[in-house]
Amino acid sequence: MTVDKKIPVGILGATGSVGQKFVELLTDHPWFEITELAASEKSAGRKYDDVVNWFLPSRIPASIGALSVKECRPGLNCKIVFSALDANAAGEIETEFANAGYVVVSNAKNHRYDKDVPLLIPDVNPDHLDIIKQQKFSGGMIITNPNCSTTGLAVALKPLHDAFGIEALNVVTMQALSGAGYPGVSSLDAMDNVIPFIKGEEEKMELEPLKILGAFNGTEIINADFKISASCNRVSVIDGHLESVSIKLKNPATESEIIDVLINYKSEPQRLKLPSAPLQPVHYFYEDDMPQPRLLRNLESGMAVSVGRLRKCNLFDYKFSVLSHNTIRGAAGGAILNAELLAAKGYLD
Repeated sequence: MTVDKKIPVGILGATGSVGQKFVELLTDHPWFEITELAASEKSAGRKYDDVVNWFLPSRIPASIGALSVKECRPGLNCKIVFSALDANAAGEIETEFANAGYVVVSNAKNHRYDKDVPLLIPDVNPDHLDIIKQQKFSGGMIITNPNCSTTGLAVALKPLHDAFGIEALNVVTMQALSGAGYPGVSSLDAMDNVIPFIKGEEEKMELEPLKILGAFNGTEIINADFKISASCNRVSVIDGHLESVSIKLKNPATESEIIDVLINYKSEPQRLKLPSAPLQPVHYFYEDDMPQPRLLRNLESGMAVSVGRLRKCNLFDYKFSVLSHNTIRGAAGGAILNAELLAAKGYLD
């Protein structure tokens, strides 16, 4: 698919950490063009350059820095708004935009469990997109992407769920500091330390994959029926969530069969050749000490998921490690891929 004329988009919460990542990834995007930036009332009316505390290694494009920041209210000159809003404000604002006819592609948690809102990972559950036909907003729609720690896990689980079925799952995460936003965890807490608690994270990881891997029957999403136990930890890594997974399968499988379905898995984004889609959603690494965040988090522009260390588990069937880039694949990049799927499927026509 090609786009003859770029689609105008806006970013809600454009000055925050995820908002900045949206700006970075959408600059020079082949299908989308940033026309609006919105943030809090105190930033409204001022140039983006003057209000944003830019901390990414890239530079703010001059054309973006010169844009005047607006309030997060309908009236923005765009068709799509990417929401990087804090959960404290996102729910009401996103609903307001959807009722005003906007396509809201959200990174916030507020609408993830709404029955008519897809919790979307295009490589995993593209068919769930059709549930937006049941939304009752006044001309608009809301699409959400999962929590950053859920995304990499769900991408790795999808091929196994399809091929062998999943009966139970235990996951222990080692999550990067950037997942806490900016300025995030204080240096005195983060350095020489592991924090074995991230508020709300375990609950999300135990619920979200069940909706994502559930079956859409044409009217509703029926959650997958396996059980998940999650333990989440914050570690002193800048980007990249590493997860240790133990899995019990419904049907027997050999190690070579598991690796084979992982590395050969392709889905709708690959078929449609969406601009942000990885050529290969899951990469498997045979080295004993892989995957590592510093070495592999940027694989395929940060959109691929890395798996390694597959071996027998004494409690379940197998255990393995999963790595994904939390602010790209697990946040802004994942949301942009959702919007690309919307465009390719004709939902923006």
